[in-house]
Amino acid sequence: MAKDSDRRDLFPGALELMILQSLRLRPMHGYALVKHIQQVSGDLLQVEEGSLYPALQRLLRERLLESEAGTSAKGRPTRIYRVTDAGLRHLEQEVSSFEKMFAGITRVLAVAKT
Repeated sequence: MAKDSDRRDLFPGALELMILQSLRLRPMHGYALVKHIQQVSGDLLQVEEGSLYPALQRLLRERLLESEAGTSAKGRPTRIYRVTDAGLRHLEQEVSSFEKMFAGITRVLAVAKT
């Protein structure tokens, strides 16, 4: 997040949702994922490696991602992650669920302002 005082924890599943959506665009290695999420969020979100790699491992175990050996832009060996067909289906379900939850929260907040 931008500042420590602005720091908020993500809701359960948010990181996995962002990983799947990011990898839907193109396969990436872990560091590229961190940078992509940070850049697309306008620096509002900063994913720590201590959160990213366990999430990647969970998604691999659930067969929502697959990985292969690759090489980073600096020539170092790395793992390249890509979303599977099952991962795409899961992402669609989770996005739908998130949109409904967000709509509900938005309605509650709108009523609270009146």
